[in-house]
Amino acid sequence: MAEQNFVDYVRVCCRSGRGGSGSSHFRRDKITAKGGPDGGDGGRGGHIILRGNKQMWTLLHLKYRKHIIATPGGIGTGDHKHGADGEDIILDVPLGTVAKDAETGEVHYEILEHGETHILVSGGKGGLGNAHFKTSTNQSPRYSQPGEEGKEEWKILELKVMADVGLVGFPNAGKSTLLSVITAAKPKIGSYPFTTLTPNLGIVAYRNDQSFIMADIPGIIENAHEGKGIGHRFLRHIERNATLLFMVPGDTEDIKKEYEILLNELEQFNPELLDKPRLLAITKSDLLDDELKEMLEPGLPENIPHIFISAVAQQGLVELKDMLWEQMNS
Repeated sequence: MAEQNFVDYVRVCCRSGRGGSGSSHFRRDKITAKGGPDGGDGGRGGHIILRGNKQMWTLLHLKYRKHIIATPGGIGTGDHKHGADGEDIILDVPLGTVAKDAETGEVHYEILEHGETHILVSGGKGGLGNAHFKTSTNQSPRYSQPGEEGKEEWKILELKVMADVGLVGFPNAGKSTLLSVITAAKPKIGSYPFTTLTPNLGIVAYRNDQSFIMADIPGIIENAHEGKGIGHRFLRHIERNATLLFMVPGDTEDIKKEYEILLNELEQFNPELLDKPRLLAITKSDLLDDELKEMLEPGLPENIPHIFISAVAQQGLVELKDMLWEQMNS
């Protein structure tokens, strides 16, 4: 059920409200028979606005809402009365949501803070009333402006999971098992590829009542940057993590080679990912004795700290949390 409820990509048609027309009106009352122009301006059309909401974690509420339509502005009236503005539509979205133009792919903005708002599609401006067009040579203008048309645009909303630590590894590297052991999260665990199809978040308890967020994200495969496997759906979420925990099983034929493949996939997708702090965890280490660990040491990747862990046997987990905390706060 959790996988069905997690939606990190939606494409929606947004139509903002048309601006109200200005009024062509002249002052008339029991005292004034032929007064001057006093037509009011039309109201602005409704905007479509995105607002960050830290209580949300999915775009599910927008999955089946393909058309979002704001209301038009009201027309101006006499006595310089301004037409009512159209009602804005506010769409709450999770933190980490990126808004893009569906046609050009241009990124408009990213929402990172609770309560942060941005106009996704702006409403049309209201037209000016005839009072604005009075001049010394035309004391009684009988024309006013129509309201500006609203805009209809297709937008893409993408969610990038925000977490302190992102788990990077091939399918069945032990990411879900680790998350289930050191947090209260209950990800689906199995012995077949792509058990995890959606990101899972868990809060890791640390010393002195401190904590940090860890994300178990769908497993990567070679050429994922080209969209193979889960491809970009996986890599997109990695961009939001503060530090990356690479996970390679201890029974892998060549640990260094597997790590380099993972690193290459990140570099091909976004070279800036290589600037993030990294740590290598060699998982399922309960299958290795001390002698075998010593034999593996010379062949491990250089320039990256590493640790042998076993989530099942709960070996090395305290040291792992210490190393992650140091990386995040260095």
